[in-house]
Amino acid sequence: MKSARGRLCQGAGAILAATVLGVFCAGVAQAEPPAYSGAQVDVDGSHLDHVVQHDDRRATFYVYSAAMNRVIAMQVILPADNSAPRPTLYLLNGAEDGIDGNGQETSWETKTDLVSYMGDQNVNVVNILDGRYSYYTDWQTDDPVIGRNKWTTFLTQELPPIIDSALNTSGANAIAGVSMSATSVLALAEDAPGLYRSVGSFSGCAQTSTDPGRRYLQVTVLSGGANPWNIWGPDGSPAWTANDPSTDANLVKLRGTDLYIAAGSGPNGTSGPAGNMGSSQPAMSSNVLESTVAGCTQALQASTERLGIPATYSYLPNGGHNWPSWQIDFHAAWPGMARSLGI
Repeated sequence: MKSARGRLCQGAGAILAATVLGVFCAGVAQAEPPAYSGAQVDVDGSHLDHVVQHDDRRATFYVYSAAMNRVIAMQVILPADNSAPRPTLYLLNGAEDGIDGNGQETSWETKTDLVSYMGDQNVNVVNILDGRYSYYTDWQTDDPVIGRNKWTTFLTQELPPIIDSALNTSGANAIAGVSMSATSVLALAEDAPGLYRSVGSFSGCAQTSTDPGRRYLQVTVLSGGANPWNIWGPDGSPAWTANDPSTDANLVKLRGTDLYIAAGSGPNGTSGPAGNMGSSQPAMSSNVLESTVAGCTQALQASTERLGIPATYSYLPNGGHNWPSWQIDFHAAWPGMARSLGI
């Protein structure tokens, strides 16, 4: 099974499709480079569907998820030196990021200096280009607007062994997310203890079962036309607390994980048009969003300190809910993440 975007990247119309979709499809017919030549795994039906190679360091992988019954696109940056197995950094985008409605990529690669910054790093980078408004979790009910969402299953069970096989990785992983996915990366690490050695959470609101975090999540999902009650049931259902990454029962699962958690300094954060921020709430300015996020982050810090869970917290002066701020956060977080990966 191939996505429409995957099918367009084949055949005589490849160059035209690339122009329309914002994806380099030239060279699709060429043989895959040695980095992908190892035996491919099949995880209960999930598998690497196909690869679109852009250059010797960059490619788009299309992975079929059996849990969601569709193909998921992701941008891959290969390590500077792949002579030996290397670790993997997974990146998740915000609520409105990945691939937009016009097929244009708006992600870590297009909104930050990720490609150049990681140019000399010996790590595989996997940037997921899907999951808008989903909070990257397993939904209880399929949504009529955004479909079936089984992202916890995909990201913690289906995808890692496929990437490990395709890229001959070392098996060491880290994950980072912004805005919506800043909450998700914490929850994913809790759902699969030991899978990620390091977590970077930038401008998230982890408290998904209490306000304001619960309303933040619900407004985010509603802004994408989806029904938030399809995630964990009606408001107040036990599953909302069970899936809240900020509860004591869940936070203790992060003990031993390198944690870098960042937010802007609050009301003085840099504002700007929401369309340029990757924000999940277009009606709100960057500084209003980040003021809420800063409060959530301070509450999370109080909880991890009370539980004795080591974590690095950073409150970026004049930082807003936008990609320029998240680029600064990532630059600050990366040295620690790299150490945790053995780089």
